[in-house]
Amino acid sequence: MAQAKKDLTFLEHLEELRWTLVRSAAAVVACTILAFVYKDFLFDTLILAPQRSDFITYRVFCHLALKFGLDQSFCADSTGFTLMNTTMGGQFMVHIMVSFSAGIIMAFPYVLWEAWRFVKPGLGGGEKFAVRGVVFFASLMFLLGVAFGYYVLAPMSIQFLGTYTVSAAVPNMVDLNSYIGTITSLTLWTGVVFELPIVVYFLARTGLVGPEFLRTYRRHAYVVILIIGAIITPPDITSQLLVSLPLMALYEASIVLAARTRRSMARAEAKQAAR
Repeated sequence: MAQAKKDLTFLEHLEELRWTLVRSAAAVVACTILAFVYKDFLFDTLILAPQRSDFITYRVFCHLALKFGLDQSFCADSTGFTLMNTTMGGQFMVHIMVSFSAGIIMAFPYVLWEAWRFVKPGLGGGEKFAVRGVVFFASLMFLLGVAFGYYVLAPMSIQFLGTYTVSAAVPNMVDLNSYIGTITSLTLWTGVVFELPIVVYFLARTGLVGPEFLRTYRRHAYVVILIIGAIITPPDITSQLLVSLPLMALYEASIVLAARTRRSMARAEAKQAAR
């Protein structure tokens, strides 16, 4: 930009923000349309795959269970339920909702880049250096979270809840909207949860959260993680650990990142005071 953003007027800032939002929305819409057009791949290859017993997650967990003599609940020939649509426009609305969710996931790196373009001119040299690579790492963590939700959390939830019955006389016939809601919410929200280290980094930079705070509430965080793992997985310790350990590792990584950020800030302040 020829003119530094800090020299712009308030209305000019608003105009830039408006165009940032417009470009971001356009990217989401374009990706949504792309996902809508490729309906067969979106549903048959991606969304409905965890409902089939030959899904890669079930095959891997079944292999591990057979190898180590563990619970073999993932080795079933079916996931125990049948999908159904109960409303006239249900499948069309599901198509739109899933396409929009896919559009958000695909456009996420570009939306982050647009946000970075908007705030970057107003940062000082030290601030720009401190947040270098933020778009790449934030995008990477989001996509890793989406992958973890899709390949681990969603299949475990579907396999457990789809096969759970209170009586053999009550078969599971799952509404399509319920199934889609489970898949999309787990993948999107897990992507958001995986942004925890990035959020902690910025909170540590502002002094709002430090490693001491995260260490103090480590036990509470672990209890919450274990409860979540127990709810969404089959009733065996192996499945619970497969879900809980990555989330615990994410929390520990946030503590390490907060500590490194605190030390880096302390060194910068010491250098500044020595001048």
